[in-house]
Amino acid sequence: LGKVKQDRLGEAFRASMKDTGVHFTTSFATQGPATALCVIAVTPDEQRSMSTYLGASREFSEADVNADEIAASAILYIEGYMWDAPSAKAGCIKAMDIARKAGTKVAFTMSDPFLIGRYGDEFRALMPKLDIVFANEDEATALFQVDAFDDVLQKARGWNGIAALTRSEKGCVIASKGEVHVIDAWPVAKVHDTTGAGDQFAAGFLYGLTHDMGFAKSGKLAGLCAAEVISHYGARPEVNLRKLAADNGLI
Repeated sequence: LGKVKQDRLGEAFRASMKDTGVHFTTSFATQGPATALCVIAVTPDEQRSMSTYLGASREFSEADVNADEIAASAILYIEGYMWDAPSAKAGCIKAMDIARKAGTKVAFTMSDPFLIGRYGDEFRALMPKLDIVFANEDEATALFQVDAFDDVLQKARGWNGIAALTRSEKGCVIASKGEVHVIDAWPVAKVHDTTGAGDQFAAGFLYGLTHDMGFAKSGKLAGLCAAEVISHYGARPEVNLRKLAADNGLI
């Protein structure tokens, strides 16, 4: 792509982020790799083949951490995928240290079971420093080194943080300090594409927590957000999520 076209795409991306309500402060880069891109092919049985270019995200480092923004936030959200690049991992660890000193809670998503195969010991060592962990059933069994989900719950209940565990059509379980909430999945007429389901779940859950909704209601909101995004192709909602939540009595 030519520089002019790249600039236009960059501005369109920035505008699209702001249109969704995202506080987007990242400045344009004048050199180096481009923004990450992922091409996803979805078959009729909802299975996906993903071709991912990580681009600039692999260049994230300690120098990119904004301490003031972290300190001003309620929750810092970290992706497990960042662990594949040493500089990005160092940046995440620095961000978590800043968050803990500032009283900002730290949320961590396990991202994919294969990452736990690579970095399981490191992730388990992080657990005492985390406040919230997101994981699906496969990730949770790998993280807690057990074979059955019931055993995951026993481990999660003994942990001092909040475990938000997704189980696809079985809904989700929120476990924290002996407290367990089992939440049914929202009905979906047809699952078209599961891309973005985990991200929307995390977004809904964190919104609920930061608006004092409690674990059960936050889990329901998270499930509703995930249900919307799997009902069509593409990872962004096609309806206003605030209205959808209001229509379903959640806000």
